[in-house]
Amino acid sequence: MVLADLRVGPLQRQRTSVYACAPAGDLSGEGFQSVMQTVVQGWNRGDAGLAASCFTENAIYSGPPSPGRKALYDFFGGASGRKRPMHMTWHRLLFDSAQQMGVGDYTFLYEKQTHGLVIVRISNGLIRNWREYEVESNLSWEQFVGDNRF
Repeated sequence: MVLADLRVGPLQRQRTSVYACAPAGDLSGEGFQSVMQTVVQGWNRGDAGLAASCFTENAIYSGPPSPGRKALYDFFGGASGRKRPMHMTWHRLLFDSAQQMGVGDYTFLYEKQTHGLVIVRISNGLIRNWREYEVESNLSWEQFVGDNRF
C-alpha cells in the first residue's frame, strides 16, 4: 500500500511500497517535520521498520540499553510488533537548520500515558541522537499544560 504520492523532505519509496526515511544531507524545517512525523507514523501503525528507518545505523536513543538502528527496531516492536498499539502525537516541532537540531513536545500512550519533550540531533538527514524527558499523566495535553500555552 502506498501511503501517499507526495514525498516531503527525506522520504523515499522502498520496495515494500511504504515510504521511509533516507539519508538526505542537511534538513530544512520541513524535512525535520517529515522525519519526526514518519517516526510517529511508524509507531502508531506498529511498523518498527518505518520508525527505525529514520535513525542512523549508530543512533543513540535515551531508552534502549544499546545504540543503533537494529536495537531501536527491536525496541519499537520488531517484525511482530508490540503487544498493544502505541500512539504518539506531536504538539509542536521546532528545528534549527544551522545546527541540525530540533525539539518537539508530545503525548505518548502505550501502557501508560506520558507527556514529554524530545531533543534530537540530525546527521545526513536521519536522527543521530534522541534524548527525551517525560512525565506520566492521565491529563489531556490541554489540561497538562494548563495556562502555560504558547
